Order: sequence, then C-alpha cells, then structure tokens
Amino acid sequence: MGTVGKKIKTGYIRLDTFLKLCGVFETGGQAKIAVQEGKVRVNGEVCTMRGKKLKPGDSAEYAGKTYEVKDA
Repeated sequence: MGTVGKKIKTGYIRLDTFLKLCGVFETGGQAKIAVQEGKVRVNGEVCTMRGKKLKPGDSAEYAGKTYEVKDA
C-alpha cells in the first residue's frame, strides 16, 4: 500500500509516539495497546515494546501500511 515517511528532528523516537505522530492512532494509549497486542511490525518483525526506540531508516508497519522514520 506504499510507505509514508515522517521526519524527526531528534536522534530517535519511541514507537508509540511515532505511530501517534503519523496519525495511525489518535492517542498514545491506543498505540500502546496495538503494540502490546503484537499488531505492529518494526523493520519487518513483530514488536511488542511500545518504548522501542526508532531512528532514521527504521520503519513501522500497521494494518498493511508502512511508516518510515526520516532524518529532518
């Protein structure tokens, strides 16, 4: 379905925060639940750590859509 890139100005961003920033979820709580339930993949692998640190070049996938962390 394509990849959406989102730029960050810091060296890393937490997975739940990144998903919220991309508009995948309205709240951090919704992102937390989806991650803990194993519905999110990071760099192609299921990730259940909501605090996983993503850096530029990493990607997160949810519901068939991929979101890539870009350097600002």
